[in-house]
Amino acid sequence: MAASKSRRPQRWRVERDPLGELKVPGTAYYGVQTQRAVENFPISGLTAPAELIDATVLIKQACARANSSLGRLERKIGRAIVQAADEILAGELRDQFVVDVYQAGAGTSHNMNTNEVLANRAAEILGGTRGTYDLVHPNDHVNMGQSTNDVFPTATRLSILLVVPSLLEAAEALTDSLEKKARQFARVLKTGRTHLQDAVPITLGQEFGGWGANVRHAAEDTARAAEALHELNLGATAVGTGLNAGDDVTAAAVANLSKATKLRLLPARNRFRVTQSMGDVLAYSSALRRLAVEVGKIASDLRLLSMGPRAGLAEIQLPAVQPGSSIMPGKVNPSVPEMVNQVCFQVIGCDAAILAAADAGQLELNVMMPVIAWNALHASTILRQAMHVFTTRCVDGIAADEARCRELLDRSTALATALSPYIGYAATADVAKTSVKTGRPVRELVRERKLVPERELDAILSPEAMTSPGIPGATPRRRRR
Repeated sequence: MAASKSRRPQRWRVERDPLGELKVPGTAYYGVQTQRAVENFPISGLTAPAELIDATVLIKQACARANSSLGRLERKIGRAIVQAADEILAGELRDQFVVDVYQAGAGTSHNMNTNEVLANRAAEILGGTRGTYDLVHPNDHVNMGQSTNDVFPTATRLSILLVVPSLLEAAEALTDSLEKKARQFARVLKTGRTHLQDAVPITLGQEFGGWGANVRHAAEDTARAAEALHELNLGATAVGTGLNAGDDVTAAAVANLSKATKLRLLPARNRFRVTQSMGDVLAYSSALRRLAVEVGKIASDLRLLSMGPRAGLAEIQLPAVQPGSSIMPGKVNPSVPEMVNQVCFQVIGCDAAILAAADAGQLELNVMMPVIAWNALHASTILRQAMHVFTTRCVDGIAADEARCRELLDRSTALATALSPYIGYAATADVAKTSVKTGRPVRELVRERKLVPERELDAILSPEAMTSPGIPGATPRRRRR
């Protein structure tokens, strides 16, 4: 019985750090500093996003290779760290990254969580056991030539760059879908609306085309903002001076990162700037906010245009994706646009948190980086997913009710606007006001008052002509005096 008990995994082990001894779960790959963070910060239950883990592990791997190649790190230790990193990048040991998002400033706890997991796994690879750091030490070996103050900013930038391609792909797919609908609805005439009131005619295709262009511009702005994130302060160590690192290890580590990620990464031209400021991440977040605002407006517009189906505009029909009410049978809501709106609100909230945190930097460092990183990645991820669902489960399946669009257009008094170049603003306003008051069509009132020649009336009041630049019905011989 005693022998059987001795083979069971030890429930706890005792580790020591500069603050003293602490019990760590016996099976954990993390160590004492991570355990302190777990006990200190039981805040949200949210832990590091996968992309941030990937980025941090890639940094450790790149540094291990650089230090090994320069003879600073014993090659067998370097190889073990590289192998341990590869295992984590392949998806193993993800449950060992246990530090809450809301943690001590600068991300020291996240950095040490990564150092300890890699050190313990690398020690196992070399034949050692977890929790004994004589073979591979979290600080001396895994963190060699680094500081949290250059690792975490680099990991933040790199993790965003890992997310950006799929985010931009989702934006491009949404743009393509909107532009396809613009072509499909190019001849569907409808009334435009400003201030939520009737305005001059527009085609449904023009409306969709504008939406597509807005998403495209915002996505291009996001891509431009992300370009600045390729500049890394890795090698800056604690305050930007590069103490305990050096240009040789920095250049080698950044080159290794570039090769591993296939990204065009480069050492910061001014390490102090990138260490002190999270302004580049704020610029990315601001661009992302703009993209969310553009996408959110489209979702809101689709909700308006599809409202009804009997007592609203109902100019378009959205795909029915789920029942809309637990009490009203047959009711179908604009469920996907509603989800999109909520996601866009959250992205705006993430940007507000990033703004406040970026503003809180002091002297040589911004210690609010953990909340900045989490919000930037969360916003990028949820907006990407929302755009994907918006495209595939809503926009792709939108149908136009051309008859309803024309019905509302023909009832609109804004058609009278085309008369202004011929009879003047005041006379046109009187026609429009009379049409609203009596319910009589604009065309009928113009004909009755003989305001323009009958033979020109159709050309002047042509909704099709009103959707193009110029004066409807105008010829060199027929213009307002």
